[in-house]
Amino acid sequence: MAWIRVSPDGNAGPAPGVDAARGGWTMTMQTDTGEDRWPLLAPILAALGLITGLIVHWIFGTGYQPQISAVRLALLSFVSVTAILFGFVVLRTDLIRSAAFALACGVIAALIVYFNGATSGWSATEGWRLVCLALAIGIVAPLFQAGREGGYRPLSYPLAHDHAWTNAVLWCLGWAFVGVVLLLSFLLAALFDLIGIDLLKDLLRKEWFWRPLVGLAFGLGLALLREQRRIVGLLQNVAMLVLGVLAPVLAVGLGLFLIALPFTGLQPLWDATKATTPILLACAVGALLLVNAVIGNGGDDAQRNRVLRWAALVLAVAILPLVVIAAIATGLRIGQYGFTPERLWGLTFVIIASVVAVAYLVSVIRGRGAWAERVRPANLHLAMIVCGVALLLATPLVSFNAISTRDQVARLESGEVTPDKFDWAALAFDFGEPGRRALERLVSSREPKVSKPAQVAAAAKSRWELMGTGQEQGRLFGIEKRVRMLPRPVPLTPELRGILADYKLCGDSEVRCTMYVLPGEQQAVVYRDSCIESYREAHTGRSGVDWSCRNPWRIERANGKWRFVDTGITDPAVRVALSEGYRKGAIEVRPVQRRQVFVGGVPVGDPFE
Repeated sequence: MAWIRVSPDGNAGPAPGVDAARGGWTMTMQTDTGEDRWPLLAPILAALGLITGLIVHWIFGTGYQPQISAVRLALLSFVSVTAILFGFVVLRTDLIRSAAFALACGVIAALIVYFNGATSGWSATEGWRLVCLALAIGIVAPLFQAGREGGYRPLSYPLAHDHAWTNAVLWCLGWAFVGVVLLLSFLLAALFDLIGIDLLKDLLRKEWFWRPLVGLAFGLGLALLREQRRIVGLLQNVAMLVLGVLAPVLAVGLGLFLIALPFTGLQPLWDATKATTPILLACAVGALLLVNAVIGNGGDDAQRNRVLRWAALVLAVAILPLVVIAAIATGLRIGQYGFTPERLWGLTFVIIASVVAVAYLVSVIRGRGAWAERVRPANLHLAMIVCGVALLLATPLVSFNAISTRDQVARLESGEVTPDKFDWAALAFDFGEPGRRALERLVSSREPKVSKPAQVAAAAKSRWELMGTGQEQGRLFGIEKRVRMLPRPVPLTPELRGILADYKLCGDSEVRCTMYVLPGEQQAVVYRDSCIESYREAHTGRSGVDWSCRNPWRIERANGKWRFVDTGITDPAVRVALSEGYRKGAIEVRPVQRRQVFVGGVPVGDPFE
């Protein structure tokens, strides 16, 4: 089917969109006759995808690239963004404006990525800049499409809403088509390999072949899907219907959660996990998505079911309390530990979510029974605001790394945080170039308590080299609550805390461990509880054994300090003897007496002396 715009005097012109009335023009639907199809769309987008894949291969080269320069990143952004946007917005009747829009977005994306610098200077949270850039592009594309078809002043919300959902469906289906093409290619390669023809199998291993193949498949799939408006529209309706049906489920869940809070209090939220803010924001985003799936773009697109509409109302109101709790959680973390790039990103998302939540609540209060009619235009303004903010956050104009570095160093220099509690690993590896520069300055500090750990952190090649020194606050968070000591507790010294916070043991905030101290309190074995529990899960058939676990880990205390026990062969003379004996075939079995840990009467781990 296709959409046409009909004027009061009966003149009609092509205008993909949805039922709406604007300025005397109405949107109506007609059946596809094939006359509005563009036979050249498929070969044009397929060729564009193929060329894009070749250029991407030329930019990346072959093999693993641990570091990518700013120039190469900018070229990659320009080519990818321009090609993808052109494929989504191009119209036969508007080639020049479509190409100009795609090129402009490609240039902006390239400049933003270039000024963010090479990947060697990126911190752990730099990926959020790319997410913001993608979000801004994903918002501006349907706004451009709606403005081109319905006029820019004012923008038509039904058209923008329809294009946003259609683009999302096309994006998902396009990559699904790529997956099918690759699966078919591997199947054919295996088939020909059966008769000794391994050409296709070898080609699929070559980066110069499969990268253009992915571009070709995506471009061709996008073109074919754009020609099948009826199928895409049907899938879009199915997606919105499914999401709409899920609205009551989430509404009941969030409602019960908010009702239970006065009885449980907020303290369990802080004790349970450090991911309180991300979980709450994810629920808020889910509620926002389901609300819009239910209310649609107005008219016949909105759900008529009373249960769904009431569920959407509950979700629209529930967004604000979720965001408020997320704001409290973020504020508490910042008040306790100061700014970090991760917390600043969380704070930014909380502020944006607060604006959305207030806009929805005001729409509900002022609109009452017709609240959805007020939410729809609010969505348009919110989309423009989010687009502008996301574009700003994608640029290096706002440096969360620099802000965090200044705040953390100020906390250290003011004495609010002592050097032994300071997160040197974060300064060295999480704050990017500003953190490294601050670390170099602290190395020359006149205070030995500051300069010595700064030198260790500056010399470290990875954050894992700093484990066991009390400098990994994230992994040390709540470690005393996550470790069970048997048969009796021993002092939790800084080096023991660091060992237990190792990623192999209790390094994750959700992991619990058991430490069994041997007689004499000079040796101990440590188990990760999840490794033992996996055996029970495997027995009940609910999951498999976590074979990545190694139980137990042995530690010992030497000169008053705990350390891991190297269970391998460390003596050079013994290594030589072993090598010579192996070469001569001098292998024998001898009975030996060893000690071994038993849990529930079952031997666990390797024997030891």
